[in-house]
Amino acid sequence: MKLVTAAIIINDGKVLIAQRAKNQNMAGKWEFPGGKVEPGETPEECLKREIREELGINIEVNDFFGESTYQYDTGTIKLIAYKVQWIDGEFRLSAHNQIKWVEPYELGNFDFAPADVAFVKKLKEELI
Repeated sequence: MKLVTAAIIINDGKVLIAQRAKNQNMAGKWEFPGGKVEPGETPEECLKREIREELGINIEVNDFFGESTYQYDTGTIKLIAYKVQWIDGEFRLSAHNQIKWVEPYELGNFDFAPADVAFVKKLKEELI
């Protein structure tokens, strides 16, 4: 099972979501950005590294938000999400076609990767 992290970034009541790039697995699907935990790395360290690599920004990892286990054709992942705060940096995309800041009630209008769907539901319940 692969351990993967996801960042729940909320700013002014809006949630950041990202659309996977054409050259990525599950291209076109929306997700909460993050990535795979490398050997010897904590989930929090992974999230800081992945967000810096994929979005070009620095974050502070705050509270654990939840976890989701999903069986894809390529294998099972355990997705661990944290609420994070955008500290600084300008957004620069490397693994995504686009990002959007959306209202929580709008989350259901996007085609999310299956492992992220549980977090969509939880955010809508918490923030609406």
